[in-house]
Amino acid sequence: MNREMIIVLDFGGQYNQLIARRVRECNVYCEVHPYSMDLEKIREMAPKGIIFTGGPNSVYLEESPHIAKEIFEMGIPILGICYGSQLMAYTLGGQVATAPVSEYGKTEVDTDPTSVLFKNVSSRTICWMSHTDYIAKVPEGFRITAHTPVCPAAAMECAERRLYAVQFHPEVVHTAEGMKMLSNFVYDVCGCAGDWKMDSFVETTIQSIREKVGSGKVLCALSGGVDSSVAAVLMSKAVGKQLTCVFVDHGLLRKNEGDEVEAVFGPNGSYDLNFIRVNAQERFYSKLAGVTEPEQKRKIIGEEFIRVFEEEAKKIGAVDFLVQGTIYPDVIESGLGKSAVIKSHHNVGGLPDHVDFKEIIEPLRLLFKDEVRRAGLELGIPDYLVYRQPFPGPGLGVRILGEVTAEKVRIVQDADYIYREEIAKAGLDKTFSQYFAALTNMRSVGVMGDFRTYDYAVALRAVITSDFMTAEAAEIPWEVLQKVMNRIVNEVKGVNRVMYDLTSKPPGTIEFE
Repeated sequence: MNREMIIVLDFGGQYNQLIARRVRECNVYCEVHPYSMDLEKIREMAPKGIIFTGGPNSVYLEESPHIAKEIFEMGIPILGICYGSQLMAYTLGGQVATAPVSEYGKTEVDTDPTSVLFKNVSSRTICWMSHTDYIAKVPEGFRITAHTPVCPAAAMECAERRLYAVQFHPEVVHTAEGMKMLSNFVYDVCGCAGDWKMDSFVETTIQSIREKVGSGKVLCALSGGVDSSVAAVLMSKAVGKQLTCVFVDHGLLRKNEGDEVEAVFGPNGSYDLNFIRVNAQERFYSKLAGVTEPEQKRKIIGEEFIRVFEEEAKKIGAVDFLVQGTIYPDVIESGLGKSAVIKSHHNVGGLPDHVDFKEIIEPLRLLFKDEVRRAGLELGIPDYLVYRQPFPGPGLGVRILGEVTAEKVRIVQDADYIYREEIAKAGLDKTFSQYFAALTNMRSVGVMGDFRTYDYAVALRAVITSDFMTAEAAEIPWEVLQKVMNRIVNEVKGVNRVMYDLTSKPPGTIEFE
């Protein structure tokens, strides 16, 4: 696919995916790759620009990640961020040392308006700092373009070679004019046209799928969630009746969800799909019996999904391709490449070693969640499906802490149903990006009537996010939380305590496991 691209090289920074997301907001395609990516591969990809991420290391330590000096001789514009800026300075002959004063959080930075990077940026602007080392001396040929009282080289550049570096994080919302800086790099330094739009993505993806599949048969793993629904409709547009959608009800869905999915995609639904529903509740419960470790649960669910799909494929006969609704955050969080594993998504890192399909197709693999939604709208999928609450592939298996049992599934299904119902009644369902109830593994003493209880605690979660890579806890009115608590404690047998989770992402994840 011929398109302009920016590459993000990951040095272990917590905001690596966010940098890519911000570049895409400039309508320029962007991918994240490990810092160890071969230079020849980079040349082949012919990116318009490269961005180095931040990272937790000190560049002057031998064990820290480094990069070949030749990358700076390739003639490709480079922007170094935080660790990436120090790496640029260190590799090109500058000096990096422990800072006399560390900087963390919102910081006033004085910028040089003659730098293309700071075009239309205030001469004094708020930026997000997070560093204990600093650039003590810039390399030969570079000039300082921003500073703070304790950071003499908050930004530097060698405009002739199109090399730029900033000590702060322009990609986070706390940097007030960070998007201007990134836009200046993408457009004015790299010369991008900004022509990557969702309609062109849909069109080119359909064409590439047709070329790949040819006359082969395709099986799509349909969960009814946003990602798999968009993937299914996209595949249907590409290969028509060559596609069969298999919906596995693993007994870990939300209340009534199996029937709701069948109503939309089944024989009487809105889409002309070959739809098969497999009821496999007992099979999954049996496999999960006694398992408490989150990663193990995810991998068991992932493997069992694949085994069900393989069995259904044999019934259909000669199925070559398996389609999954994997999206970019799944790929990054599953630790492919050099990133740390946050959690294995059942459709990426949770796949078994052997899969009995010729090839797995993941048409949404390079999209963030909000981009998936835009692709869905472009495909003509109704708003109510596109903006449906996200739901993880392992389902309630990752919303039940500890061992999964049929009884625990009932508890969390009922509690979640009440929570979602009250959020909708309060008119908040379109306000929050994701909200759900989870069952903790904690039991505590309570009193109901004149009797002592010893039951489970339910945790409520609601977040606001655009890309699902970072998120803030939503502020729910107290009276709504009180009503939800009262209903759950009174209506859901086995629960005597309700809590609300205030944790943002990072440091937490949106799901509990």
